[in-house]
Amino acid sequence: MRELAVPGAWVHEPKVFHDARGSFHEWFTEGDFLASAGHRLRLAQANCSVSARGTLRGLHFADVPPGQAKYVKCVRGAVLDVVVDLRTGSPAFGRWEAVRLDDVEHRAVYVSEGLGHAFMALSDDATVVYLCSEGYAPAREHGVNPLDPALGIGWPQDVPPLLSEKDAAAPTLAQARERGLLPSYETCRGYVEELRAAVASSGAAAG
Repeated sequence: MRELAVPGAWVHEPKVFHDARGSFHEWFTEGDFLASAGHRLRLAQANCSVSARGTLRGLHFADVPPGQAKYVKCVRGAVLDVVVDLRTGSPAFGRWEAVRLDDVEHRAVYVSEGLGHAFMALSDDATVVYLCSEGYAPAREHGVNPLDPALGIGWPQDVPPLLSEKDAAAPTLAQARERGLLPSYETCRGYVEELRAAVASSGAAAG
């Protein structure tokens, strides 16, 4: 996997094999993931969303620990997937990067704990599946308005964004910071280091 400009986020760019029957690709391999993230992908929940063109979902994140890491892929149509560093104290605080996910290139994005995640559907019936490290827990879930001018995310302008009432009412990045909603960079780093230490410990035990 290739790390994005937002530390803690990676994109997987698989080799897609085509023939007369269609195509085949590996959209996740543990070895590749472990080599990049330094820990295994815990799977607690798998989600699937179908969105009309212009639908904008996010910007979502969860309290750390345990947070909610996501491994995201678009299996039909196309979306613009965005990762934002929301971790206070991070050298990259407020930085974002966008990756097009579609059913042609078959990229997947991993979003680690403490990062914000959002996507906009670029086609009708855009279908996104994502593997989650933790189950949905409403009390731990938060959002930042994805249209916050201070973030300056480059969403497509050819169609008006369609947001849920909850996402449209989400605070700006500055408001979320003032309210103490944002995760700490040091706390997130510590949590990820615990995950990596668990891998090292299991390897030592096996040896």
